[in-house]
Amino acid sequence: MDFNKYFDHTILKADATSEDVNRIVREALQYNFASVCVNSGRTKQVSSMLINTDIDVCTVIGFPLGAMSTMAKKMETLTAIEDGATEIDMVINVGAVKDGDWDLVIEDIAEVKEICRNNTIGQEAILKVIIETCLLTDEEKVMACEAAVEAGADFVKTSTGFSNGGATVEDVALMRKTVDAKTTALEKETGKTWPRVKVKASGGIRDYETAKAMIDAGADRLGTSATIAIVQAAQK
Repeated sequence: MDFNKYFDHTILKADATSEDVNRIVREALQYNFASVCVNSGRTKQVSSMLINTDIDVCTVIGFPLGAMSTMAKKMETLTAIEDGATEIDMVINVGAVKDGDWDLVIEDIAEVKEICRNNTIGQEAILKVIIETCLLTDEEKVMACEAAVEAGADFVKTSTGFSNGGATVEDVALMRKTVDAKTTALEKETGKTWPRVKVKASGGIRDYETAKAMIDAGADRLGTSATIAIVQAAQK
């Protein structure tokens, strides 16, 4: 795969202006990144600039805490898709994970997945589930990834980048191992082929060496605002 296509070119800061977002989109077009990742209020702006390109529009949902109701996440997801989002990065209900309330965790993800699959415009969106690894024990990371696979997620993602830590190589490797094992277990249990769940590393990826290490550990996608510097370093 083209190295540039590993990247979701990201701008999620609260004070991002319209011109800041336009600049990110222009850079994504120049470098042909996988997507542009923005807050939901910027979805329509970004999608209008990416019409007739192969660059996806990635919108974060329930960001950055994940603590809002499932209904709120569903409505935000539906609006984002109607505004042109083709990928949805939702934050897991971290509090429910810490409570061990796995029924709620799975339902929260599954309800958003249903909107991604069946919506008013008839276009399925990819769902990435942010588990916020820096707030979880290794056991909770494993169980959160397993819940995401069971609920139909297309990706599991390490971090929002807005908590007290970001992606680590160790977490990416653990997530890769977990989703692969859970997929195999579900295939044996159901007798059906289960889609391969991918891994996105995000948070604190600021240089080529870190990006390459994440890919080597099993990441299929990287989210970063330092994308330009990383791809330019890769070309040297």
